[in-house]
Amino acid sequence: MAEPESTTATTSASLTFSRPVFAKLSPHPYLLRNLSPADGQPATRTNGRTPREARPVQINVSSLSHAHGSALVRTGDTTVICGVRGEILPVGQIPQFRPPSSQQQQQEQEQEQDGSSAAGRRELKEYDLLVPNIELATGSAPQFLPGVPPTPLAQTLSTRVYSLLHATGLVRAEDLRVWYMPPAAAAEGEQDQGGRMEGVEGSGEDEEAREQQLVAYWVLYIDLLFISFDGNPFDAAWAAVVAALKDTKLPAARWDPDREMVVCSRTETKKLDVRGLPVACSAAVFLEKEHGEPGEGRHWLLLDPDRLEESLCKEVITMVVDCSDGEAKVKSLEKQGGTVLGRELIRAFAGVAEGRWREVKEAMR
Repeated sequence: MAEPESTTATTSASLTFSRPVFAKLSPHPYLLRNLSPADGQPATRTNGRTPREARPVQINVSSLSHAHGSALVRTGDTTVICGVRGEILPVGQIPQFRPPSSQQQQQEQEQEQDGSSAAGRRELKEYDLLVPNIELATGSAPQFLPGVPPTPLAQTLSTRVYSLLHATGLVRAEDLRVWYMPPAAAAEGEQDQGGRMEGVEGSGEDEEAREQQLVAYWVLYIDLLFISFDGNPFDAAWAAVVAALKDTKLPAARWDPDREMVVCSRTETKKLDVRGLPVACSAAVFLEKEHGEPGEGRHWLLLDPDRLEESLCKEVITMVVDCSDGEAKVKSLEKQGGTVLGRELIRAFAGVAEGRWREVKEAMR
């Protein structure tokens, strides 16, 4: 009888799995069991965080020595590095270029209280002065393989960053313009003993002819590389973009009429004037029933989801808020999939986004 007992004990031991193994075999029941404990304990996720708890964010700027601005952002095991580099684009190389009028410049000075005017935003978009690009490095996650074209995720992230850059007015068109003041036209007047023309005030037409001329733009190439990937890539990518732009210093540029080209100073730089501090905050909706319809059973809002949680959730909300003026302003709101999140839940989520904004602001210091 001793041998069957040994067999039974061995069989029972083989059916006992450790937590990591159980999480891989049945991820949905495992997360559900953690979120709804039977012993009255508070709900926790498989990563040990509460549903409304985000991963700590760490931000380091000036990480790249050969970029005009850079930042490295890490949230948990998601790490992304962003580099900003500017290149000169002469207006002669822009098809159908339309120089801004003096009236437009005056309107921009009066209206640019929220970052940039509508005309300036159109200028940035029409001439492609902001060029983001995102790459998911090989080895950052198991699904990213070497030697393959850009993944749909990387293309989607690049499109979202591009749209948000123009929607928030983070960069002003005026900061990317390179102006040239032509010299005063020679006026008739008396010569001094050295043969030089004495200063004579020009007519109104001469003054009008000496208005500043727009000769070139700075084009900002914003490259992001994910070193490690563990969910919620957009929040980390956007934080890296904002931090890198705030760190950007462009060389002083001027037009050289003798060489007919723009020359840049090697010592003098100008800091990019980034208006505001928009911060992205994302959360995923986890449903009690793995294959149930939205609205059936309970649901949980998981702030800053990791890679496992994103694979188990069918609905994601991303809110971009800016509290730098003392009051919370929603700059962007995106919701993908599902019907759980209604108006009331979204309004409550705005308070969660404000708390995340304070955390990111503190990290940027």
